[in-house]
Amino acid sequence: MAFPTKLLNDGEHVVVSTRTHPKALIGPAAILVVVVAAVITAATLTDSTVLGVVVGIVAAVVVVWWVLRPFIDWLTTTYTFTNRRFIKRSGLIAKEGRTIPLNRISGVDFEIGVIDRIFGCGTLIVSDASTNGRVLLDDIPQVEQVQLKVAEELHTLSGRDRADDGT
Repeated sequence: MAFPTKLLNDGEHVVVSTRTHPKALIGPAAILVVVVAAVITAATLTDSTVLGVVVGIVAAVVVVWWVLRPFIDWLTTTYTFTNRRFIKRSGLIAKEGRTIPLNRISGVDFEIGVIDRIFGCGTLIVSDASTNGRVLLDDIPQVEQVQLKVAEELHTLSGRDRADDGT
């Protein structure tokens, strides 16, 4: 996925741009299957139009809240590391973003659990000097390669002027 170049400063380039692994959509997909099965079952077992409408409304609410919303969140949330900063962006209509200059990042670590290993993803931990201290990025695909690229960029930055804060 490409990060919009209009959001980059002069001399800035993307090192890594990613989003959460599609495994985050397994739960919403399972809920969708259960809702479809429940609607089909309700439709075959009842002759009542009122009950059918109620089941349809409940199914629509469940699908919007527990299927469509997580899918849109997944689709619109990106994590980008440039040669100057880390950028987290999310949102379709109302947008939200967080930026951490690379010169403020003190470390980038990763954790890979058993399930994560099966899916080829993991948690990237970005440590900085802010009051929050660290940002956890769950389910990042190929997290080890992402960590290596970011660590290399941090090492390159440490050899240059660390006063370059990406703004």
